[in-house]
Amino acid sequence: MNSIPYGKQYISQEDIHCIVETLQSDFLTQGPKIEEFEVAFANYVGSKYAVAVSNGTAALHLCALALDVNEKSKVITTPITFAASANCILYCGGNVEFVDIDKKNALIDIDAVETLLRSQPKGTFSGIVPVDFAGHAVDLERLRKLADEYELWIIEDACHAPGGYFTDSHGEQQKCGNGKFADLAIFSFHPVKHIACGEGGMITTNRKDLYNKIIRLRTHGITKNPELMHENHGGWYYEMQELGYNYRIPDILAALGLSQLSRADQGLARRREIAQKYDSAFAESQIEVLQSPEDKGHAYHLYVIRTKKRKELYNFLKQHNIFAQVHYIPVYTLPYYRNLGYTSDAYPMAEDYYAECLSLPMYPTLTEKEQEFVIETVKKFHDEA
Repeated sequence: MNSIPYGKQYISQEDIHCIVETLQSDFLTQGPKIEEFEVAFANYVGSKYAVAVSNGTAALHLCALALDVNEKSKVITTPITFAASANCILYCGGNVEFVDIDKKNALIDIDAVETLLRSQPKGTFSGIVPVDFAGHAVDLERLRKLADEYELWIIEDACHAPGGYFTDSHGEQQKCGNGKFADLAIFSFHPVKHIACGEGGMITTNRKDLYNKIIRLRTHGITKNPELMHENHGGWYYEMQELGYNYRIPDILAALGLSQLSRADQGLARRREIAQKYDSAFAESQIEVLQSPEDKGHAYHLYVIRTKKRKELYNFLKQHNIFAQVHYIPVYTLPYYRNLGYTSDAYPMAEDYYAECLSLPMYPTLTEKEQEFVIETVKKFHDEA
């Protein structure tokens, strides 16, 4: 059996054709493929606006900048995420407050968020960065009610969940990133994500003011839009109106993203098939899996199990050429955050989760034979343990 990673991109001949076609065009960057990708992605998630950027971390940073995060800002997020979800606040001089996770699904515990907010005077916190961890959509309807009560903005980190959704109190499916409840949402196009560009990211929103600001910040704070300029010397003229960054994505990668997006639903359906097979295989075993939403809106970037012998299972799988992964090391335990004074005392659910979590192979091109081998190997470990 060939090696089986936890995640893997798939580049089709059509993807290659789209890249070559763009290479042979007049634009390699700042060309028409960018807007085409943005429009297609906004349509896919149901938002009014989308801005393509160089990566998911850049997307988070731009969101924090657009919402004026500064040294006075205190922002809530989950410790079970990639560091960038918290780092984006630090980039702007803000402060991060971690809230423990829900044991059932490893999402940020909204009850704990509510308790924290009610324990502090209004105005203590500026915003919240919930994460659709593993592809499980956060209940943003409930979070929005809290945010409105305490005057918070929301950045939805939906890197794991393009195509994912939750069902609101009216029975309507709310797609991750559609902008109905979050002020801004971000996505990543890293190779192991649903849509692979190599590197790349997207910001979605329904707010025109934030869209205009992010468009400027993406390109050095510069605008060429006559409607937004203070004066106009001619067709060559541009204005740098604030300090921005070069967070653009090139047309080559946008073309790849467009091609990948065209079969995103197909890949999502396959991920759900794989998850269902894992669920059935482990239903009558000692193996604990993260709870899936009842509405079936999980996007399954990851399939996570929990085991008391995580390190032993990790090594056992590796011996059989199965390369599982751990998602994630709690952010507050990382040396940089330790040096800022964060400790493990306040997050018992995150601590327990990290001690036991393991992500099994999950990607659309995982074959039935490969998945059966993974299942058999996991069961064999537990039978022999």
